[in-house]
Amino acid sequence: MHDDPLKTTASTRLTATTPTPADEVARICAELIRFDTTNRGEGVAHPERPAAEYVAGLLDETGVRPMIVESAPGRASVLARVPGTDPSAPAFLIHGHLDVVPADPAEWTVPPFSGEVRDGCVWGRGAVDMKGSLAMTLATVRRRLREGRRTRGDLVLAFLADEECTGDYGSRYVAREHRAFFEGCTEAISESGGFSVDAGGTRIYPIATGERGTMWMRLTARGTAGHGSKPAPDNAVAELAHAVSRIAAHTWPVRLTSGVRALLDGLADALGTTIDHDRLDAEAARLGGVGRLFTGTIRNSANPTRLDAGYKVNVVPGMATAEVDGRYLPGTGAEFLATVDRLLGPKVTREFINYEEAPVADPAGPTFAALADSLRAEDPLARPVPYVMAGGTDAKAFHDIGITSFGFAPLLLGPELDYLGMFHGVDERVPLDALAFGTRVLDRFLDTR
Repeated sequence: MHDDPLKTTASTRLTATTPTPADEVARICAELIRFDTTNRGEGVAHPERPAAEYVAGLLDETGVRPMIVESAPGRASVLARVPGTDPSAPAFLIHGHLDVVPADPAEWTVPPFSGEVRDGCVWGRGAVDMKGSLAMTLATVRRRLREGRRTRGDLVLAFLADEECTGDYGSRYVAREHRAFFEGCTEAISESGGFSVDAGGTRIYPIATGERGTMWMRLTARGTAGHGSKPAPDNAVAELAHAVSRIAAHTWPVRLTSGVRALLDGLADALGTTIDHDRLDAEAARLGGVGRLFTGTIRNSANPTRLDAGYKVNVVPGMATAEVDGRYLPGTGAEFLATVDRLLGPKVTREFINYEEAPVADPAGPTFAALADSLRAEDPLARPVPYVMAGGTDAKAFHDIGITSFGFAPLLLGPELDYLGMFHGVDERVPLDALAFGTRVLDRFLDTR
């Protein structure tokens, strides 16, 4: 009978005298968090440049010659290419983002940019999304290079700006302006997959093989401006409010894509149960934490997120706007837009703020198998399954230039940690032992490249 590594792995500690791989990944994670790379969207962000210079320095120490590229002053990404041992072998990309979403210190137990180590975890904004993952990549690559171990094909690294907005200053920029840097890459790994989900004696590891497409929209209603005390039958604010309410109240029908069916089949097999495809909302509730893996990907969604109108209480404005975060499953884009237009009605128009297609990867191919094997080698209780993400990543930009990404940032987590709830949440943190586990898994996987 196999031992459970979650119970037998000793807690790692940050020390100055024991430069173990576990110490190094924890140190890098904490130091990355201390760079405030908050991205407020629409070009308003703390510059990623200081964090990019730190990453470049870590790579430079091991003989890699990184390149820092700026899409705008301070909006920096790091690109590096580590030559492999076989020039004929395909290159492989690992990409991740340096920026983070905002954090209100008043809501946090620790200052969100402190990188504090407490209760066996590194705390701070980005610990989960995704500076912890970047630290695992950096620690793994640094160790391999110190030991003289290289992949067969070139290993390409991209540490990117602006993922928490549209990627215009990050992944889209480098894919467009530095396309040659990714020559020979057809596959990649990045965030939002490979973490464990406790299922009562079984540990599910979702490996992302796709994500929903993105349609961020700006809605506009126009009416007749006038005095707030007079009748206003042509009120733009009211018209927009009605449209936004219809969108928010709409129940989107279940649409099972091949990727989601693969997830459901994998979960049923791993858990030794059946999952009724005609009652998926109830099944998600029954399965608890595991059910959260598919609740966001069995249907499209459209969430109103911003409203803007007027400038004074006694003036009826002539225009009102709203913004909606729309996400659609592969192959359902036309249906999604037709539904939105029906809900908006004839007096509200829409335009895209951001439009990206839904990328997919092959769960039956050799790369998925290698990712799954690397997890099972470090955790005998691991049950890897294909997974479709509800949100989006930089994978979309690389998909556009022919690179297929898998979501794989491996972590072995205890059942007490609400990992999925910490994405963009409060008190974001990652266990030290989970980071150490992730470096071992990544190291095993890179041996297959």
